[in-house]
Amino acid sequence: MRFGVVVFPGSNCEMDCHHVIDKVLREDVDYVWHQQTDVSAYDCLVLPGGFSYGDYLRCGAIARFSPVMEAVADFAAEGGLVIGICNGFQILLEAGLLPGAMLRNTSLSFICRFSSVRVENADTPWTNAARQGQVLRVPIAHGEGNYTADEATLAALAEEGRIILRYCGEDGEVTAAANPNGSVDNIAGICGEGFNVFGLMPHPERASEEILGSTDGLLIWESVMAHYRSRG
Repeated sequence: MRFGVVVFPGSNCEMDCHHVIDKVLREDVDYVWHQQTDVSAYDCLVLPGGFSYGDYLRCGAIARFSPVMEAVADFAAEGGLVIGICNGFQILLEAGLLPGAMLRNTSLSFICRFSSVRVENADTPWTNAARQGQVLRVPIAHGEGNYTADEATLAALAEEGRIILRYCGEDGEVTAAANPNGSVDNIAGICGEGFNVFGLMPHPERASEEILGSTDGLLIWESVMAHYRSRG
């Protein structure tokens, strides 16, 4: 399997993602500069975290116009696997590849700590290695992770099983107290209609080695690899 990690000016998690894919998963991976317009060589594209273009205007609002994003959109439309992590999730929202938007955290503070998230749907390309209801301990690091959407969108996400991760307590209970940023319905990660596009605020690449305090993030990477190989 071959991964492409898209790099925008201001990205700062591309090396983390590249390291995990290359050194931990032992899969082929390249950096993809934001001006590149051909992504046909890849099986999965990763939009990493950071502060693309300094997060001016809104998080992801400028990166959405980078030349590579047209290629990412075409890749996704053809069923290609795309994962957006933190700022990558914000870019996918701005590009219209996922529904909804991000607001400032309700605390108006940047939050950087481990968080617990519950797997709401284990029958996806991104979570098939996990159990339904399994609690993952994965770091978050963002100032604008407060996911919002209109009622119709939220209803469709819930009905179609596209709410993939929710913030929860260590016991798996979804409560307001377990919500770090005010995200509606405790949403931490969603999929697009075809389930091939996945956006999440937690950083699985920062929870993929024991030395980092958790390996729960590996379930995300292992899931997408298993999904890809199951397609033959």
